[in-house]
Amino acid sequence: MAPSPVPAPGRPVGRASGTALPRAARPVELPPVHGALVCVALPALAVCAEHGQLTGEGPEGVYAAGRRLLSRSVLRVAGREPVALQGRMASADRAVFLGVLGVPGEAGPDPGLTVERTRSADGTEGIVLRSAAARPLRLPVEIALGTDLADLGAVATGRSGPELTASVHGTGLRWTGSDGWSAVVTADPAPMDSLAAAGVLRWEAELAPGAAFTIRLRVRGGAGARPAGSPGAGPGRPGGHLLAEARAEADDPRVGELLRASVEDLRALLQRTPEHPADVYLAAGVPWRCGPVTAEALWAARMALPLGTRLAATTLRAAGRTQLPVGGAESGRLSGPLRDAGPGLPPRCTGIEATLAFPVVLAEARRWGLPSTDLEELLPVAERCLGWLRRVVGADGLVPDPGPAGPRRAETQAHAHRAALLGADLLDACGRPGGDALRDTARTLREGFRRAFWAGDGVGGGPVLARAADGRTWRRPGGWAAHLLDTGLLGEGRYAQGLLDGAETDRVARLLAGPALDSGWGLRGLGAKEPDHNPFGHRTGAVRTHETAIAVAGLTVAGHGKEAASLLRGLLGAAEVFGHRLPEMYAGEQRTAGGRPVPHPAACRPAAVAAAGAVHALLAPAGIRPDVPGGSVSVHPPPSVPLGALRLSGLVVAGEPFAVRVSGLGLGMVEEAAGGLQLGV
Repeated sequence: MAPSPVPAPGRPVGRASGTALPRAARPVELPPVHGALVCVALPALAVCAEHGQLTGEGPEGVYAAGRRLLSRSVLRVAGREPVALQGRMASADRAVFLGVLGVPGEAGPDPGLTVERTRSADGTEGIVLRSAAARPLRLPVEIALGTDLADLGAVATGRSGPELTASVHGTGLRWTGSDGWSAVVTADPAPMDSLAAAGVLRWEAELAPGAAFTIRLRVRGGAGARPAGSPGAGPGRPGGHLLAEARAEADDPRVGELLRASVEDLRALLQRTPEHPADVYLAAGVPWRCGPVTAEALWAARMALPLGTRLAATTLRAAGRTQLPVGGAESGRLSGPLRDAGPGLPPRCTGIEATLAFPVVLAEARRWGLPSTDLEELLPVAERCLGWLRRVVGADGLVPDPGPAGPRRAETQAHAHRAALLGADLLDACGRPGGDALRDTARTLREGFRRAFWAGDGVGGGPVLARAADGRTWRRPGGWAAHLLDTGLLGEGRYAQGLLDGAETDRVARLLAGPALDSGWGLRGLGAKEPDHNPFGHRTGAVRTHETAIAVAGLTVAGHGKEAASLLRGLLGAAEVFGHRLPEMYAGEQRTAGGRPVPHPAACRPAAVAAAGAVHALLAPAGIRPDVPGGSVSVHPPPSVPLGALRLSGLVVAGEPFAVRVSGLGLGMVEEAAGGLQLGV
């Protein structure tokens, strides 16, 4: 799917010290989607209200390749709309809606007719009327259809335009836009009457007692010379084989449900690059962020490595094509737009985030068993990313973001430090030069971080969010501090050295677990007591799912199991309320007895980093540490497992199935692994 992505809010930035940077877009108020059921099988999706009717309001509709093929589909039986009782997701790509109607001429409160609609992302819908009446029924049925053929970006910004006029086409209707796009709805059985001007199809349903009447609709669209009955523009649906079907069995049944739904959502979010169909990556989120490969796609591919390395390889290939050419001032950096960083700070550059993530994903994918052919193809891109990193470290030992004159952000230093150490390990293992120089860069970054980003001593002090070139600092406790604990995987199941020493790590753990940041549903983006705290602000108080997952994993590795367990239980509680489909963020309101997490009206759901973050957090208690090049895999569960007894199967290490069991006492055992791997606990 390739709609124009809806940019994140942020204030514009032009040039910084002569370096051209992409501009941040003006803030956009997106239509609310928090109550919608979103069926996803990119490049197709359907956005539905819980009542099941498509009314043409807001973002409702069936989409393909970023174009709304159907915006209105209103069912009436005997002139009345069914009373909506329930709408639910049956799978990532399919929703089911149940309604009822009273039988004409019969008294009493009991409905005698049920109406079930099953709508799929691919544009198919089944409508089944079932009669419980004691006598035969003959009922008029009509479906009013319409579309504006609007681009998803236009829908998001309220510029969708009026509905188009239909024409009769076969057993249905057809609409054609001025830009060459067209859509066709076909019906089975064929309607008795088709009213093109009103966009209405009509049937007469004959129902014996206990019988059913079924209508099947199918919508298809296309652009330009492509026939209207074709699947639509774009390279088609990627196969689900890129991600394994992992399963979890645990004392807490929510674990298995969340893992199942998260893997399902990840598969639904897979999309191809139109120009390079072999480049498959995860859309950042539905419905608003289904455009080109993003830094989130790299983060998600990294967190999904236990499901196989194929997605990492295809995502890295897609991201590598965005690398800026050799010879320029930004040679080696991946391209990316600016993103809002919250009040008080200029937007950050997602290209910098992606550049620092690229060598990390490649290095860790190698540990999980990335084939050598993929490694050899992608290694030159990683080398250029690492070369860019070495060049941009300033005299103060820090990496500026977004440009040479931009502020220094603690989160960026953590990403840079991890990239330097894992990159050095990668270059050494592949017999390439530069490893020692990168370790020197990492040392410089550690020293610069200690000078600039830690206020006070390790016991009473804390990390600083950002520092301006003139020395001004922003000390704002928030979920961003979780990134300081994410050090990355090296050989023999070891983790890379972090920016923090032991005392500082303990301080960050206490900070993350404190009531100011731990909302009970997950980790707030900003402390609740800060003056500009906003529970709905994506950087000022909302719970960002993937940051909570990063904190769970980082705290577990650092030996802070109690703090990790609290955050993980919060995620599980939120996931249960959200139907096990976690949004990218939700309000950081404090959890109370009997309360529920409050959704963010414009958050993407599903979102790549939320679904992959759930996988990352749920697997943290198993402590899986692969070193396929070294011929080993080990498990290091924490002494106290927050989920109780846990069994994970269907994972992938070295390209083969992998399963592990962890007892409630924290004893781990590998149950299935590739032959030839040395197993350890």
